[in-house]
Amino acid sequence: MRVLLADDQPTLRSAVRLLLEQEPDVVIVAEAADVASLLAHTAAQYPDLLLLDWELPGLHTTGSARPVINSLYASCPSLHIIVLSGRPEASRHALAAGANAFVSKADPPERLLAALRRVKTKSE
Repeated sequence: MRVLLADDQPTLRSAVRLLLEQEPDVVIVAEAADVASLLAHTAAQYPDLLLLDWELPGLHTTGSARPVINSLYASCPSLHIIVLSGRPEASRHALAAGANAFVSKADPPERLLAALRRVKTKSE
């Protein structure tokens, strides 16, 4: 599974990268710190999964993340998106905007791995 990490916090990207590198058949293909690089990496790398920080700079410039998520799906139709946020109340908005799953950054790492495995099973 090809994974793109999108978070503006380098320490969080590093921690998630270390966690995912332990998973068999998971390859981190790119990292993005803002929406412009996220869109460019998605179009160039064609990842299977995007781990998307709900507070990523530029994601809500129109008041909604829906236009960015629609652009991601347009350039990569088979993409699965798991939204990460430190605000659990963002779950409803993320799923309504088109994300496949939501994981709170406060959750234990096993929650993220479980969501990743569910996506992995769906894409096989």
